Amino acid sequence: MSAAVDVISHEEFVPSISSKYSDVIGHKLGGSIISFSDEWFAAAENLIAPNAPIRQIGKFTPAGAWYDGWETRRHNTEPADWVIIKLGVASAQLIATEIDTAFFNGNHAPAITVEATYLAPSEKLEVSEREYLEKQANWDLVIDKTECGPSQRHFFVRKDGLTDKVYTHARIKMYPDGGIARFRLYGKPTAVKPTDPNEEVDLAHVANGGVAISFSDQHFGAVDNLLIPGRGKDMGDGWETKRSREQGHVDWVIVRLGLPGYLDRVVIDTAHFKGNFPQSITVEGLNSDDDNITVDDARWKFVVPQAKTGPHKVHEYIREGEISFLTHVEAENKESYGVLQATKEQVYTHVKLTIIPDGGVKRLRVYGRVKF
Repeated sequence: MSAAVDVISHEEFVPSISSKYSDVIGHKLGGSIISFSDEWFAAAENLIAPNAPIRQIGKFTPAGAWYDGWETRRHNTEPADWVIIKLGVASAQLIATEIDTAFFNGNHAPAITVEATYLAPSEKLEVSEREYLEKQANWDLVIDKTECGPSQRHFFVRKDGLTDKVYTHARIKMYPDGGIARFRLYGKPTAVKPTDPNEEVDLAHVANGGVAISFSDQHFGAVDNLLIPGRGKDMGDGWETKRSREQGHVDWVIVRLGLPGYLDRVVIDTAHFKGNFPQSITVEGLNSDDDNITVDDARWKFVVPQAKTGPHKVHEYIREGEISFLTHVEAENKESYGVLQATKEQVYTHVKLTIIPDGGVKRLRVYGRVKF
């Protein structure tokens, strides 16, 4: 397996990587820092923060100038400083990384590598997980050693494409020391099929491999927020589009389900969107062997016809004969429900959420049974 990379622009990275794959280490997906070699000037935790890095000139801490990123001491006596991160999904194949050295100029990381390893949840260790990962784990090189420049975003894509192996942990090394503002690691989460074919799962959830592959706009909030865990903390971690000014305008997002399946119910959550929720929504679905799908593809069929939405509420649409499984919190905030227009025999691979005319949605859930 080669770890050689192509260095590409942001304009190339968006359609080829970030619109097709997920950042599997990000904090909003549940990624977490396991350990690090050093974080003297700035915390390793900042690497996986969801927001863009900022600079506060003149702000100092007891360690020195404040930086929104990870920064280690000077004069490292080892070849590299490192951080070990647990993926926010059960496991994933990996394809690309973004290394952002924003505001690190003269103290940036001169070069990086990315490695990964797989640790089975059931594996019994004689030492702690942290000690095993630091001293005993076998690490595969997935992103070869590549130079970084000061205060800029770098986009590195594996020449071999998606890794064949799946991984649970990643390790970034910077040679020999310095600072990195943000680290994004893109890949394809590995969906775990339930053993019971009748078990209901969220087919669109990012942990099950769901990904937003195209959209009309994400001016105020990214579309990939629709598929992450929880109901969020504010408007910032949902999908929100700019205000439309044209008659008949709509915004939309197309989601590839992590696994093909039969739909039982769809949930649209407008949590925290109180003055900017959509007036109404539709949800459509189709079955396709590939992602060559357009917004006006003739194969789209309604699974949720146009329905009004309300502020800061859960809206649930259930196929006749199915039972709601909303949590207590979700049920308390339920605004409305409707009938899902899908039969038990219809298989779906993609769904399209349309918001009319614009606004914000916190989460999209597409519950159903996996096609075995």
